[in-house]
Amino acid sequence: MDFAVKDGYIVGLGEYRGRKEYDLAGARVVPGLIDAHVHIESSLLTPVEYARLVLAHGTTTVIADPHEIANVCGAPGIEYMITEGTRTPLDILIMLPSCVPATPLDLGGAALAADDLARFREREGVIGLAEVMNVPGVLAGDEDLRAKMALFEVIDGHAPFLSGKDLNAYIYAGVRSDHECTTLDEAREKLLRGMYIMVREGSTERNLQELLPLVNACTTPRCCFATDDRHADMLAREGHIDDCIRKAVGCGLEVEQAIRMATLSAADRFGLHDRGALAPGRIADFCIIDDPVRFRVLRTFKRGVEVVDAGYRPPVCPAVPLHARVPEPRDIQITGRGEARVIGIVPGQIMTLDLRCPVDAAVIPDIDRDILKAVVTDRYRASGSGVGLVHGFGLQKGALAGSVSHDSHNIVAVGTDDVDIVHAVGEVARLGGGLVVASGGDVTALPLECAGLMSVLPYDEVVRRLAALEEHARRLGAVENPFMYLSFLALTVIPEVRVTERGVFDVRAFADVPLFCR
Repeated sequence: MDFAVKDGYIVGLGEYRGRKEYDLAGARVVPGLIDAHVHIESSLLTPVEYARLVLAHGTTTVIADPHEIANVCGAPGIEYMITEGTRTPLDILIMLPSCVPATPLDLGGAALAADDLARFREREGVIGLAEVMNVPGVLAGDEDLRAKMALFEVIDGHAPFLSGKDLNAYIYAGVRSDHECTTLDEAREKLLRGMYIMVREGSTERNLQELLPLVNACTTPRCCFATDDRHADMLAREGHIDDCIRKAVGCGLEVEQAIRMATLSAADRFGLHDRGALAPGRIADFCIIDDPVRFRVLRTFKRGVEVVDAGYRPPVCPAVPLHARVPEPRDIQITGRGEARVIGIVPGQIMTLDLRCPVDAAVIPDIDRDILKAVVTDRYRASGSGVGLVHGFGLQKGALAGSVSHDSHNIVAVGTDDVDIVHAVGEVARLGGGLVVASGGDVTALPLECAGLMSVLPYDEVVRRLAALEEHARRLGAVENPFMYLSFLALTVIPEVRVTERGVFDVRAFADVPLFCR
């Protein structure tokens, strides 16, 4: 079927004559794809480089939460993401970060109150309040959080494992969606209580296969896709929302339902009634695909104009110096023996397990049991480092470190040797932010000059350097995607146990706890 476009909008379906006409030779056309929840910073790319990559995969709109950079440098970080969004054809629509810092105990680079967010409310492209992860604050009626939620009608959630009456109260407070479901029962309960369910498929958070049975002809309007945190290498290798469609169809979902999740369902969730469909009055965002099942994007059109890659343009980034006090090996020693709290990595998830293991500090690292030391170093106030234990990284030697550490983004490290851990942390600090693998004198690094979160390099060079990091880490025995798991070790809003610059943190108790239980 033919359709006509004028001034960036679809004016009608059927036979029209135009100043410029495209003969697509019977190719299939679908609306531009929409990512319902993403942290662009997690791609390790600046917004313009991120846009270059995802536009080629048919994505024309992303709903972005800039809470990563906001936790590092506050309102200027939000301003940076909004401004950078105007430099690309990709529509980067902003949900203002609701929890900076993530919890009252976390001390990052900034704290944003309701008044700080209110000045962004009328900015073009700002559409709502991002994931409300302070669930205890919602349930307790925290005044500042209520003031933030009163700013917007559209409010996203972040409520892993929340259930029953607490879930009812959370939704009653105004939250209407969640992207943290990891089990089918959890997603069903939230859907039945009226929430939109964002089926997430990121680099580490791979929930699509588990949640897909939730989706059928009746529930599709309330389900959409989100990538949340997806590194540049995965975007380049597997794709973006097009990858979610392919995987969903491969798991047995009807093609039409998968496409609706990626387009109209996401648009409806955010009240974006100007997009999400090829219909009169909608923005002419669409992509040409080869086949609905293979779903390979051949061409992308934004507001009726074919997207042509303009190439790399060096970005301007906010200057955010690191003020870390790099530890000495003696600073990260642990003593004692007994039952210890060990962070258990869960493959394909960002949640962790609270493993209770008999430990003798004198024999850590315990390579045979894969119990390694995890260290978080304060990058803002040079207050020192906290130490915990982790199982699941698989390292046989060496250390990993990075300045991407959700949500406070202190420097986080894991290793088999205190000297290598200190070396890796020192390299991150010297670079002003980055990802590092260190083993003896051998160091591989990706500098992240932009707030310690994003690289200023072209996306293809970032992908190449990530491959070098992965290869070095693999030679040391590391699990696949080790830096994604590393980046979530300090995330204090996802159960069960974490490590911060203060030490071990029990998420369920919402408190700092000793390394040894007894």
